[in-house]
Amino acid sequence: MKNNIIHISIIFLALNIVGCSPANILVGGAGTGMVVAEGDRSFGTVVDDATIKVNIAAKFINSQDNLFVDISTSVLQGRVLLTGLVDNQEVRIDAVRRVWEVEGVNEVVNEIQIGNRETLKEYVQDVWITTQVKGLAAKTIGLRSISYNFETIKGKVYVVGITSRPKQLEELLSVIKTVKGVTEIVNYVIIVKEG
Repeated sequence: MKNNIIHISIIFLALNIVGCSPANILVGGAGTGMVVAEGDRSFGTVVDDATIKVNIAAKFINSQDNLFVDISTSVLQGRVLLTGLVDNQEVRIDAVRRVWEVEGVNEVVNEIQIGNRETLKEYVQDVWITTQVKGLAAKTIGLRSISYNFETIKGKVYVVGITSRPKQLEELLSVIKTVKGVTEIVNYVIIVKEG
């Protein structure tokens, strides 16, 4: 049964990737998604990152520690950001070990926290913050906001993406600071030169 679930999940993720245009590739799974805006990355890089993300999801599904449910992944140019909450340090280390086993991973940024969401209210607050951040990002920088991924854990907002517009990023980070409940912003956006 577990193998069937794994195969169905991998097929679903692969169909998500194949069904999208090169201009906007949606990389889903593990509780979060990332959209890559056209022009910032080559199609080959997007496919490589999508493959890495699918392979990480498969490793997490096979774990005994609910890694697939508890940890979100973002992949940019072989660089993997891990966020989420796990029960103890051993689970955190196991997640990182599994990611390093995936071919194509160049770097792992481990932002997994130990603990749990103590109340449903705290979880809802994080979801609300992420929703507000996405809305303000769209209002502030328009359609370019889809090139960023946002994740909130205990009021800490993680921003991941790739851009060739540093001023736009500064504007985005300033807007995120205005969202009620944001305690910290962790910026993992890669800035590339316009070519």
